[in-house]
Parts: sequence; C-alpha cells; structure tokens
Amino acid sequence: MRATTTQADTKARGLSRKPFAWTFTTPLYVGSSLNPINSAIIATALVAIATELHVSVGSTAVLVSSLYLASAVAQPTAGRLAEVLGARRILLSGIVLVMLGGLVGGLGQDLAMLTVARILVGLGTSAAFPCAMVLIRRRAEEAGLDAPPSGVLGGIAIAGMATSAVGPPIGGLLVGAAGWRWAFLINIPVTVIALAMAVRWLPKDPVLERGHSGFRQVADRIDLPGVLGFAMSMTGLVIFLMALPHVEWFALAAFVLTAVPTVVWELRKTAPFFDFRALAANGPLARTYLRQALTLLGVYSVLYGMAQWMESAHGMSTVTVGLLLLPMGAVSALLSRPLASRNLVRGPLIASAVTMLIGSAGIMLLTSRSPAIAIMLVSLVFGVTSAASTIGNQTALYLTAPPDQIGTAAGLFRTFGYLGSIASAVICSIVFRDGASDHGLHILGIALVAAGLAVLLLTVPRRLMSRDTSRRTDTPQPPALATTPAAENPTPDTPDTPDTREPDQGEPRVSTTPLPAIAPERTALLAMDFQNGIVPMAADADALVERVKGAIADVRAAGGTIAYVRVAFTEDDWAAIPETNKAFAAVGTAKMLHHEDPATQIDERVTPEEGDIVVRKIRFGSVSTTDLHQQLSDRGIDTLVLTGISTSGVVLSTLIDAADRDYRVYVLSDGVADPDPEAHQVLVDKVFPSRGHLIDTAQLRELLQSA
Repeated sequence: MRATTTQADTKARGLSRKPFAWTFTTPLYVGSSLNPINSAIIATALVAIATELHVSVGSTAVLVSSLYLASAVAQPTAGRLAEVLGARRILLSGIVLVMLGGLVGGLGQDLAMLTVARILVGLGTSAAFPCAMVLIRRRAEEAGLDAPPSGVLGGIAIAGMATSAVGPPIGGLLVGAAGWRWAFLINIPVTVIALAMAVRWLPKDPVLERGHSGFRQVADRIDLPGVLGFAMSMTGLVIFLMALPHVEWFALAAFVLTAVPTVVWELRKTAPFFDFRALAANGPLARTYLRQALTLLGVYSVLYGMAQWMESAHGMSTVTVGLLLLPMGAVSALLSRPLASRNLVRGPLIASAVTMLIGSAGIMLLTSRSPAIAIMLVSLVFGVTSAASTIGNQTALYLTAPPDQIGTAAGLFRTFGYLGSIASAVICSIVFRDGASDHGLHILGIALVAAGLAVLLLTVPRRLMSRDTSRRTDTPQPPALATTPAAENPTPDTPDTPDTREPDQGEPRVSTTPLPAIAPERTALLAMDFQNGIVPMAADADALVERVKGAIADVRAAGGTIAYVRVAFTEDDWAAIPETNKAFAAVGTAKMLHHEDPATQIDERVTPEEGDIVVRKIRFGSVSTTDLHQQLSDRGIDTLVLTGISTSGVVLSTLIDAADRDYRVYVLSDGVADPDPEAHQVLVDKVFPSRGHLIDTAQLRELLQSA
C-alpha cells in the first residue's frame, strides 16, 4: 500500500509540474484537425464533383449537410461515451471511422457513395473534440489546476483554425492537380498519423468494471432511448430545413413525432442524454450554445457561399478561390494564441459580433466586378470573427459546463455549431437556387447581418458567466495537490466581481457551477449527529438546527426521503472497540455515548417522522457500521444531501464513503458545522468540492422546486 501511495504521489507531483506535455496534447491537436480539414477541403471540390458526376452544383450540398448532420448527432453521443467507456477508446474508434470514410469516398462512383463516406467521416471526427475536453479536464483536475488550461484550449482552437486555413489552398491544389477524389483520400495518411500518436502517447483508460461494461448497463448510462430520439428528431429537422423553401411535410411531421416523446422522456429521465432542465437553468451555457450556432452560420456561409459565388459568378479557378479564402483561416490561427493565453471571454465575444456585422456589410457591397483585394478583406474580417468566437465560446464552455458532464456538454457545443453550419448550407442553397449571382450574395449578406445582431444581443447585455474562476469551489481538486496560484491562471474578463471575503461557519459556501437536477423520489437528506450531546458543540447551534429543519421540510414536501444518523454504543459495542482505534478507544474506556443516554437522542426540533430512516452508528461515518446503504438502495436512492455535526467527522467520512459508492452527493454548506473553524473552512473550500456539490439551503429549495 505504501509503495502504491508513493507512486501515486510521484505521478501527482509530475503532473503538477508539467501536466500538459507535448506527447499528451499533440494527438489531441491532430484529432481536432480532422473535422475542420474535411470541412474546408470539400468546399473547393463541390464544382468538380458536380461536373464529373453530372449533377447540379446545388445537389452537392448534401456532401456538406450530411457530414454535419452525422456530427450534430454523434458529437454529444461521443462525449457521453467518453465519460462512460473512456475518452481514449472512443477517440481511437473515431479515427478508424474517418480512415474508412476516406477510403469509401476515394473509391466512390456516385453521389450516394460519397454521401456515405461523408457520414462516416462525420461520425468519426465527432469523437475528437469531446474526447479531448474530457481528457483535458481530467488532466487539469489531476494536476490541481483551477483556471482553464488556456494554452491547451488555445491549442485545440488553433489546430482547428490552422487546418481550416490550409484546407482551401490544399483542397484547391489537390483538386486541381490530382482530382476531387483526394478531398477524401487525404484522410488516410492523416488518420494513420493520428492513430499512431494516440496509441503511443495518450494515457490508457481505466479498466471497465465487469458490472458496468455490458450493453444494457452502457445503454442505460448513456440514455440510449434519448440518443436515438435525438438522432431521429434531428434528422427530420435537417431534412426539413434542407428542403426549404419547399416545405417537406413528411420531414416536419417526423421531427414533431419524434421530438415530442423524446422531450417527455428526457424530462422524466434521472440522468438524461439532453438535460433540458439543467440547460434551462444554466443561462450562460445556453447562450454559449446559441452564439456558437449563429457565429458559425456566418463563418461557413462565407466559406461555402463565397466559394460558390467566386467560381460561378466571378469565374475564378479552385486554386484562386482557395487562396482568396486563406486569410480567414490564417488570421484565425494567428489571433487564437494571444486570445487564448489570457482566458478572455467577454471581450472576444463582443469583437466577434462586431466583426461579423462589418464582414456581413462588406458582403452586401461585393459584386462580380469587385477586385480580389476586396474579397480578401472580407475573408480577413471573418477570420477575426472566427478566432474571437472560437476562443471566447470555448473558454465559456469550459467554465460553465458541469465538470462531470464536460464530454456531453462539449458535444452539444459542437452540435449547435453544426446546426449553424447546416443552416449556412441551407441558406446558400436557397439564395443560390437559380445560380450563384450577385443578387444571391447580397441576400446572404442581409441574412448574416441579422445573425450578427443576434450574436451581439446575446453578448453585450448579458452576464456571460455566473462566477469568478479564481475561487472555483466546485472544481474537483485532489487534496494532495496544491492549487495553482491565481497569478499563473488568469481569470476570464467576466463582468462579475464577487465578494472575496471568507464566510464564517453558517454562512453559505456554495458552488456556482451549474448543478445537476435533483429527482426528489431518488433523493435522501441525511441529518447526521443532530443529537442532544453534540448540537451544542456547533457555533450558533440554534440557527444551524433551524436551517436544517427547513431543509428537511423542503425535501419531505417534495417527496424525498429523510434519514437520521446518530452515534451511540451498547456495552458490547464498547467492548468490541480495539485499542488500535485512536479516536474511539477512549470512548469505549470511558463508557461514553450510551445508546439510552439522553445525550445520544435526536434533537426534538428535528424529530423523525413515520417512514423516515433512522440508524445508529458506532464510528465516524454513517455507512460503514450501519445498514444505511442497503436501506437507501431498497428505496432506489442515488442522490444524497448531507447535513451534520461535525464537518471533520461524520460529514467528511460519509461524503467520502458515499462518493466511493457512486452516489451523487450534495453538501449543505449552511447545514454543516465543526468545533474547529479552521478545519471546517479547509474541508468546505478545498476537500469537499472534489467529492460532491456544495449548495446552501436556498439552492436546495430551488432545485427541488424545479424538479
């Protein structure tokens, strides 16, 4: 045991010194480049594909929308699978799918085969970003990092932007020199490199427990019905959008008929695939998703729409088109690092909205007689939009997403981006349905001005973040690791500046990250050691008991379970305490806390009622010497709300035990107390957030009311 601990400590010290070595980050960067390079290269191949396959240019839009439809569905699914099965396993599977898609596309003989190839590529590339976010978050937690790892998040963004930058010219050169098939075949060498690096350098996932790796267990944990419902409803929605302005009633009906039961299912599910309640309660995260969708609508409308317009209306070659679009990706890549290094949020997002408006107005002024420099300037402006939006929204995602759901949240972040990309393809097909003309381009510019105004409205008047990350009380931090100083982890430029005064015991220390929803029927509040001989030990004991009494009433009214735990001994219990037990040997010797002593009886102000659970313990924790876990399991309880005295005794021991048993745990910060104020403060601020969620009684009431 000592050797194992020493090895773990050595690993922890190594991570704290250099948690994100190049061997860890490089596979993530390469994986993250797969989707943007496929998005960018195909833009220069659409006309050549249409010519060789004898189809209209407009019909090749399916090669764009099919990839994004597959990605929109697969991104959050890959994120959930990464959380459940392991991020490395899912990333490797995705890379193999991309390789297969490149082979199918390179050998394809008709538009149907190319569409299948794009779907495979979309499914495969969907694994990269959510898996990267899961791996980054876990590595940051292992190293005790507090603020977002700006260098790594910036590297992920730069990898995508750099490949977007080189995608058009590479695509133009490949299509011009070797034919459009190389827009697919390029995936084979890239994925071989990515696969080799991921196998060699990424840390292996933990071994799956036998009871958690079966199909039924995995299907339940990822909410397979929710995934399938989401996929079917999203497919219906996209088909409906792609058919516009013609109304495809069958697709609309399919969307409604699958979306409604899916929403109902997700609202009833304890751990849903798409948590509508949590998203509705998390305004900053919801606005981040919407901004991402609207901004990418603009960026990809320029990438696809202007590419078609330059080739058809301006008569430019694919190589020229790629070169004129190069500034967009190049500027994005160049700006990403300085923006990411400061962990900025609000500033970049405002810059993104403003430049989107400027670039959209510029599109409205372009004509087929405009010089190439004017086109390049518009491309450059949208490059600023892309960089500022990607960095700002990605950092906002890291800060506002629940840490234990970062994979799913990252996938949904990309899903909303893909919806914007799909919408851009739809808009381009509508405005260019009679050919890529100047008039169609100007209509596109008007649409993008409207989108830019919406992005601005989602940014300027709103509080982008709900907390200051310099004191992130809900970020898991292993106690053995020191927190990185704030000077080394600058905080986002959010408009909120919270009070940094340390609260006293009894004042709420709460988590300000988004909280998982509570299902009252699966929740139990534990009132621990509120007994006559212990309550007076707490500071301001009467106020503490009244707060806990109110919390008990709230949980009881919502249909939850109340469990009481008291510490008391029989004569046999005293005799069984070994002298090796430092804390309880003295209790046995002095014959303290007899089970019939009034001091061991529960405080009458929080007296149990019929149907409540009551257990007697003989050690610190509530579980190890009682049948509490069995009683909770029999009632289907998977969520605990902890209150008790003392913080360093029963609360600490129960929290660790409950976390090890996979309960979701909330600690009422104003419902626990300790005779030692310093111990209480350290535990609540530094230790408890790595095991559970810190809330106060007011937040508990809100969570119960929203259930």
